[in-house]
Amino acid sequence: MTKKPHLSFWQIFNMSFGFLGIQFGFALQNANASRILLSFGADIHQLSWFWLVAPITGMLIQPIIGYMSDKTWNRFGRRRPYFLVGALLTSTALILMPNAPHFAGQIAPMLIGGGMLMIMDASINISMEPFRALVADKLPDEQHTLGFSMQTLLIGLGAVGGSWLPYILSNWFTFPSIAEDGFVPPNVVWSFYIGAAILLGAILVTVLTTKEYPPEFYEEEDSEEDNEPFKIPKVMWQLLIVQFFSWFALFSMWVYTTPAIAEHFFHTTDPNNPAYQEAGDWVGILFGVYNAVSAIIALTIPMVANKLGRRATHGIALALGGISLMSFMIIPNADYLLIPMVGIGIAWGSILAMPYAMLANSIPAKKMGMFMGIFNMSITIPQIVNGIFGGLILRYAFNDDPMKSLIMAGVLMIFGAISTLFIKDKLDLEKAEK
Repeated sequence: MTKKPHLSFWQIFNMSFGFLGIQFGFALQNANASRILLSFGADIHQLSWFWLVAPITGMLIQPIIGYMSDKTWNRFGRRRPYFLVGALLTSTALILMPNAPHFAGQIAPMLIGGGMLMIMDASINISMEPFRALVADKLPDEQHTLGFSMQTLLIGLGAVGGSWLPYILSNWFTFPSIAEDGFVPPNVVWSFYIGAAILLGAILVTVLTTKEYPPEFYEEEDSEEDNEPFKIPKVMWQLLIVQFFSWFALFSMWVYTTPAIAEHFFHTTDPNNPAYQEAGDWVGILFGVYNAVSAIIALTIPMVANKLGRRATHGIALALGGISLMSFMIIPNADYLLIPMVGIGIAWGSILAMPYAMLANSIPAKKMGMFMGIFNMSITIPQIVNGIFGGLILRYAFNDDPMKSLIMAGVLMIFGAISTLFIKDKLDLEKAEK
């Protein structure tokens, strides 16, 4: 295989820019899906079941799309066709989801909204998985960490915009944040419209500015890999426990932050109460803060990892995230919740970059799409487990107090930090021997 050339900062930026749009749409979903579904009539104990849609579709779709994109070669490229198809489908779902009541006939808006959530998640996964593989396609090994960190930077920026947009439209541009019972507030509806446009535009930037290498570029690699048996890298197995604790915790945070803050700081459990909508807007701000922090630290994490090692860096980041989530129980005022968002942002930035950096050099570049799709199961399985049991834990162990679900998330993230001690990172071991 011909040696891959080093790419400039802006070339890496352009090839990753679509992630900004993907995460813009994903952040809108994360910050608003719970209150949208509650507005449509979902019970709080059912929320985790609706949120199962994301990990289940990811587990099914990402390995398939990864394998298919590994084998795709046409005039539009290898990964780019999937970027574009996923963008078109996701944009359509973003437009339709908050309008579910308008399409309701014999079917309840809640079911239509859940269906749109499923389509949105499936479509996001069609675009997202090939972006991870594109790093290995285009970059030499020594630029992998920079490539994944660039994706983290753009993920953070997109998530800030998506998380904050409903609040901005309501407070800066006077879009109403209250709607009739069973309907979605206009500030949220228009946020989804704008998000659809930004997602499509960002992915078009990558599609139009990034050229993929032709099949001939990989001919030698194809020949070498065809003779090798399929084998899961050891570090992938070692990351499974860390990933389980990390993503179980994140799923709890995404599902229960809005009801927890509404109940404990805005003193309401009624999703149609104006105070509940205010709580939802504030959660968007909080989620934007932790994503902003992840964007800020994205390009510094490789430097920290170079000093401390990737395993230690990830462990420290997860510990900070866990302590921050646990601190929710002692914070007296909703405004002070901005403080723990810093620690959560550090953990999120590391979760998005370090596992992939530890894994990338152990995976054949030609099969990156398939392996990244398989590795995605370490993200989806803990979310599925949480989705099945999270509502039961809330009802029977936590007496319907969603704040306790957030405390549990903090404890589990600390368990994830401890689990990093068992990872045998090849790069860390090589440095220790020198």
